[in-house]
Amino acid sequence: MSSKARIVVASVIFIGILFGAVYPTRTYFAQQRDLKAAEHRLELFREQNGRLEAEAKRLESDEEIERIARARFNLVKPGEEAYAIVPVPPKPGGPGAAPAPPAPAPTAEGSNRPHGVLNWVVGTLQRVF
Repeated sequence: MSSKARIVVASVIFIGILFGAVYPTRTYFAQQRDLKAAEHRLELFREQNGRLEAEAKRLESDEEIERIARARFNLVKPGEEAYAIVPVPPKPGGPGAAPAPPAPAPTAEGSNRPHGVLNWVVGTLQRVF
């Protein structure tokens, strides 16, 4: 075999070894990275599961059920009276009342088109600001 043929064969073998080593190495590192991410998620799920189990145990007590029933559903025990404080509706024109609609811009019968557009723009800006 000539020296050129040996170099070509050696190069092909070297490239084959390179491809054979690079792909599995990249796959191995990607799998290790995915494994660490999965372990991190598993740890987070375990912490969340612990918190939820503690919450479930707390919700099984009669005192907690009563507290939630009173707070969320305004339930009372027999013999107790429930009161609801309702806000007074605002007076018309007073603070907190809905603003009155703006007065329409006066229009002249003989006005031309640019003034009509200008009045519309001015009216729109007054409503916004």
